[in-house]
Amino acid sequence: MSRTWRKIKSDWDAWNGRDLAAEPILRLILDGTVVRVRLDRKATSISLLVVLGIRADGQKVLLAVKNMGGESEAAWRALLDDLVARGLRAPELLIVDGAPGLEKALAALWPDVPAQRCTVHKHRNLLAHAPDRLHGEISADYQDMIYAATAKEVEQRRKAFLRKWRLKCRAVAASLEEAGERLFTFTRLPANQWKSARTTNAVERLHEEFKRRIKTQTVLPSAETAAMLFWALLARSEERRVGK
Repeated sequence: MSRTWRKIKSDWDAWNGRDLAAEPILRLILDGTVVRVRLDRKATSISLLVVLGIRADGQKVLLAVKNMGGESEAAWRALLDDLVARGLRAPELLIVDGAPGLEKALAALWPDVPAQRCTVHKHRNLLAHAPDRLHGEISADYQDMIYAATAKEVEQRRKAFLRKWRLKCRAVAASLEEAGERLFTFTRLPANQWKSARTTNAVERLHEEFKRRIKTQTVLPSAETAAMLFWALLARSEERRVGK
């Protein structure tokens, strides 16, 4: 067992230091994911910061998974600076969850790279600003807007959504406005790319797979172990699974 663990640790260290200069990454999907670990003998939730790259051929590759002590601007910037130092070039598109720390870090590092706010995260935000009795109506209106067939239709339904919900539940309209144009960056792309560009779901699928594989161990022994296991269980197979 100790030999196996040392081999995993050695491979993990090598993976974290590998050269990324030859990776033809066009897009990055960035998100935090919460896992339970034991700290000071207590079960505690921590955030693992995850960066998934999309290559020119459409394959997805796990670039980073680290516990940085939270999702602050400094935490995300340290992770991103490490990737850049290892050769990662500026991508053509960033797909993000809307976390303030991440937004600030990306704006400082790559101010000219367009970003797409995750439409699934924003949907959850909208529902959180309204009573349960309005959730079905909000979801129907939101989906009609986000899944419209053309950019023109998306914009028309966006205006209609804001007109309606400013009157019916102003907090919902304000939440949509908060995301601004970054929620609709996907409409600048060819329509056949909209589905893959709208959300950070690829990272969430990795997390679901991770949880499925460790379901018998709901609390992991340490933050480092959590990050290493995430990588060990998923990184080697993610091109095969997530890239399909």
